Amino acid sequence: MNVNESQKVAALLKRHGLQEVSSQEEADLILINTCSVREKPEKKAFSFLGRIKSPGKVVGVMGCVAQQYGGEMLKKDRRIDFVIGTQALHRVPEILSHFLQDHQRIAFTEFVSDKESLSIFREPLATPGVSAYVSVMQGCNRFCTYCIVPFVRGRERSRPSVEILEEIKALTSHGTREIILLGQNVNRYGLDRKNDLTFASLLRKINTHKGVRRLRFVTSHPASLGDEIIHLFGELDTLCESIHLPFQSGSTRILKLMGRGYTREEYLDKIEKLRKIRPEIAISADVIVGFPGETERDFEDTLSLIERVRFDTLFSFRYTPRPMTRAAAFPSQIPEDEKLRRLRTLQTLQSKITYAKNQDQVGKIKDVLVEKPSRYPEGFMMGRAKDNRIVHFKASPTLAGQEVKVRIKQAFQNSLLGEMEEGHVH
Repeated sequence: MNVNESQKVAALLKRHGLQEVSSQEEADLILINTCSVREKPEKKAFSFLGRIKSPGKVVGVMGCVAQQYGGEMLKKDRRIDFVIGTQALHRVPEILSHFLQDHQRIAFTEFVSDKESLSIFREPLATPGVSAYVSVMQGCNRFCTYCIVPFVRGRERSRPSVEILEEIKALTSHGTREIILLGQNVNRYGLDRKNDLTFASLLRKINTHKGVRRLRFVTSHPASLGDEIIHLFGELDTLCESIHLPFQSGSTRILKLMGRGYTREEYLDKIEKLRKIRPEIAISADVIVGFPGETERDFEDTLSLIERVRFDTLFSFRYTPRPMTRAAAFPSQIPEDEKLRRLRTLQTLQSKITYAKNQDQVGKIKDVLVEKPSRYPEGFMMGRAKDNRIVHFKASPTLAGQEVKVRIKQAFQNSLLGEMEEGHVH
């Protein structure tokens, strides 16, 4: 989401006469987009601010940390000239213009109308790639007890489907072949809009668009992933065989404390249904260790769920209390050294599973969408298989945007190495 918003703001500034540069030294304006969903990215934002050498430069901060702290950021750091919250990104050129005229530092963090807050997404990307993000909604209504998102992003707001379809049409006309739909709880798209498409209807509509070769979406909340969406993995030609479905904990007791709205058994049932519909589907997830009150038994439940599901990729985090959330005040906070021990244990287990599942790909022929030159030696390109695995292979840069068949020769921890099959370009 932050990558897409940064792209949109950059395109908006370019339309207002600014030009993107490759280094801070060349820049007149340094604009920092921030995340506060966990403590670490928030600290990284402040650390980055501390390293900026800004004499004569305009410095702006936007995004979740900006929304969270507002005007306090201006008091803490004199280098910051303006602060813009998550629902005012469309106002960056206007606020920059006001600052350049009167040099009055400003923080704008008001929540605005749905139409206004979503207007930034109408901005066409300056340089669309082979794969492109398309935000379909913002915000979340769930209020999980550990999550700051509803407080800094606001409630669920869906874009009109006609705008989304027009954006996809424009992207494909410029060579984009893969569309990745974005939303904090993407399956709930359209529920706040009367007489518009549901998420399932939107996926079906995009599937009929000739320019779209591949379709993905993130992020799904298990409580909002219904059978209709699951069945689309077996119906839609363009819908890729991968899904990101955070489970957060393998313990039903902890899931209840988190306010997640599903049990361990219900999560496993959804996984079973997905694999029945699409046996080759790759499943990734998020998990938190050390949630307040998490016992060793609860942690063992999480490990056993990982062993049972065998995720292709897993994003794992230590619990960190976030402002405004209920869990920050829960008793039985887990000591940091114990959280770290649990995290390392979990990551060691998942690392073995990921490597083994990648090894299982050796010898298979995979359809790969060619994206860009690889970091391998000269002459290699990289792309993604339909299961979202990264594949490196020797090929011409002219194949970017094409789908090719690649035989997997070698597997690594985070990627695959292959050889393109002769005559299999489409």
